[in-house]
Amino acid sequence: MAAKGEFLEWAQVHGNLYGTSLARVQEALDRGEDVILKIDVQGAARVRRRVEGAVTVFLLPPSGEELRKRLEKRSTEDTTELERRQRDAVGEMAQADTYDFRVINDDVHRAAREVLSIITQLRAAGTPVSPVGAS
Repeated sequence: MAAKGEFLEWAQVHGNLYGTSLARVQEALDRGEDVILKIDVQGAARVRRRVEGAVTVFLLPPSGEELRKRLEKRSTEDTTELERRQRDAVGEMAQADTYDFRVINDDVHRAAREVLSIITQLRAAGTPVSPVGAS
């Protein structure tokens, strides 16, 4: 799909490939729906280049220590992978200032309400989001 240009964005993250279908996003936008993508900083950069009016929100952990605890609690990585993800996260968090909004995810329900508030404010302001342009 990447070779055919069928992804809105795609990236290699932590050794895995991820991508978002351009067609599915466009279909949702055509229906007048908001589209929320849970993507990494590489994907967000690609979306910003391709979608005029895209709004970006960076979800931050409350602290580096809390991030480490969350990664350890998942128990999905060995020590080497855990260290890699921690290093990657520090680099990604350094890019938070390039986003339109930053939300601290100290409580999932509070953070979700804050993201919803951002969406509500943008809608009330009539902030247009352009259809996805292929490039």
